[in-house]
Amino acid sequence: MTSAPVAADTSVIKALRKLRVPQTQRNRELGLLLFAFLINAAALALVQLGTKGAIDSSFLIYCSALDILALAIHVVLRLRARDADPFVVPIATLLSGVGIAMIYRIDLEGTSQGWDMLAVRQLVWCAIALAAALAVVIGLRNYRVLFRYTYIFGFVGIGLLLLPFVPGLGVEAGADVWVSIGGIVSFQPGELAKLALAIFFAGYLVRTRESLASVGTRFLGITWPRARELGPVLVIWGVSLAIIVLQRDLGTGTLIFGMFIAMLYVATGKTSWVMIGLTLVVAGGAIASQVLPYVKGRFQNWLNPFDPANIDAAGGSFQLVNGLYGLAKGGFMGTGLGQGRPWMTPLSQSDYIFPSLGEEIGLIGVFALLCLYMVFTSRGVRIGLAGQDDFGKLLATGLSFTIALQVFIMVGGVTRVIPLTGLTTPFLAAGGSSLVANWIIVALLLRISDAVRSRPRVVIG
Repeated sequence: MTSAPVAADTSVIKALRKLRVPQTQRNRELGLLLFAFLINAAALALVQLGTKGAIDSSFLIYCSALDILALAIHVVLRLRARDADPFVVPIATLLSGVGIAMIYRIDLEGTSQGWDMLAVRQLVWCAIALAAALAVVIGLRNYRVLFRYTYIFGFVGIGLLLLPFVPGLGVEAGADVWVSIGGIVSFQPGELAKLALAIFFAGYLVRTRESLASVGTRFLGITWPRARELGPVLVIWGVSLAIIVLQRDLGTGTLIFGMFIAMLYVATGKTSWVMIGLTLVVAGGAIASQVLPYVKGRFQNWLNPFDPANIDAAGGSFQLVNGLYGLAKGGFMGTGLGQGRPWMTPLSQSDYIFPSLGEEIGLIGVFALLCLYMVFTSRGVRIGLAGQDDFGKLLATGLSFTIALQVFIMVGGVTRVIPLTGLTTPFLAAGGSSLVANWIIVALLLRISDAVRSRPRVVIG
């Protein structure tokens, strides 16, 4: 008795392949998004009750447009990237909403109306940022195509950094980092430059990691690289110093160099690169503090903020001291949204939004915000380390570290842990170009995480 072979039904196999299992990740994301919407709406309502004693539904309706855009991203992820990380969009949405609520709260203490209100501008920029993230998720089907244009992104990044020096585009506003188009729209090209340079660094390190990780001299228990491998690091260090000197922008120069060193460590696994990077940062800071007056002033404000001579001086520590008093006033629980006086600190809606929040939501509230940043960064690092794609690993890690380093530099500056720089707190602070750049980071992490989970064995190298 013989048994007939079982014929494979290709139609059944194709049908099974198209069978959609429950989208657990997306369901989790939807639940977190709804929770973020609730927190953001409650924050706006508390701000209105604390400042005006009544709820104005018109501004809440305007803010609901952002909820619709966030839900649009969620729907697109269900259709196009069902395996994408479920935490990054809700975290970014919650941070953006809290930032708008705080900016709106400070606006209510002034007389500005309509487009003159920073909260209204932030709403528009947030809508543009979410639309940009949506476009990246839809248009960038395979993030690995970015690897082909490594050096083009490098030139684009350098070009963006040089834009403020183009006659007719640059804006005189302290640091030479602003560009104006037609005198109507102003933005910081350095925020987009960090994205282009992150892609360039990832592609460059994939191509050169073998030589950078080559055996060198072992000293003090650490294997130090050979002199010829130091070239790229010294070049990036020089570019960072050029940004500090030419643009008077301490924050961007530090951020770009720190991002490169972090990605270099991930690419090579050599602790010596971190030691070299920290040494160069300290050396660069020491040189800049002695040569550049504005950097020297930052260090003086950091070391002696309560000196009356520093407080009263132009560009002195008045802002820093006010921010510290605001944080102290907030204490453990905060004064409550709408109950403090954060507007007394200059630039309380942008550079000093963290002390503004600390005054009204207290130590518990700012710790909760820092925990959100920690989760966001850890998810990005997890996305990078989970995959086998060298380019995606470096890019996800570099972008995540950029957010973490930016938070550390900004929060450390306003709390006097380190000298103050001119960076903005991601997602929270008023600033359209920063918001757009950070939401594009969210979109790139979504695309990388989806590829990691659906095709974990693809390797570029």
